[in-house]
Amino acid sequence: MRTRGVLHHDTEVTVPFFDVDSINVVWHGHYVKYLEIARCALLDRIGYNYAQMKESGYVWPVIDLQLRYVQAASFGQTLRVRADLIEWRNRLKIHYLVSDANSGERLTRASTVQVAVNLADGAMQLVSPQIMVDAVEKHLA
Repeated sequence: MRTRGVLHHDTEVTVPFFDVDSINVVWHGHYVKYLEIARCALLDRIGYNYAQMKESGYVWPVIDLQLRYVQAASFGQTLRVRADLIEWRNRLKIHYLVSDANSGERLTRASTVQVAVNLADGAMQLVSPQIMVDAVEKHLA
C-alpha cells in the first residue's frame, strides 16, 4: 500500500474524445494532464497554487514523474484522481491514484517530485521556501 498523504484532494475528470486513440483508450501521455489537474486542485486547497508560487518568487518544475498503468481508461469514463501530499519541507512529492469513479477500480498509480527554483537567479532550493511550509502546516493545525 502506498503512503497516504498528510493532505489529499479528489478530482473527477471525464475522458474527452480527443484524449483517446484509435482503439478507444486514453493515450498514455494524457494521464500526465489528469495528474496536473489534480495537483492544481490540491495546491489550490493548500492556498499556494502556481500563480501564488510565481508571485512569491519561485517556480516548481517537475523533476521526477513515475506512472504505473494497471488498466486503460476509455472515452466518456469518469475518473477519480486522488492527489496525496507526501513531502513538502524539502521538495514537493505527491502520490496519485487514478481510479474509475463509479466502481473504484484502480487504473493508474503515479508520483511526481517538484523542487523550488528561485526566479531571480534560477537556483534550485535545497529546502522548500517557508511560504510553502507555512501554507501546508496551516492546514495540518
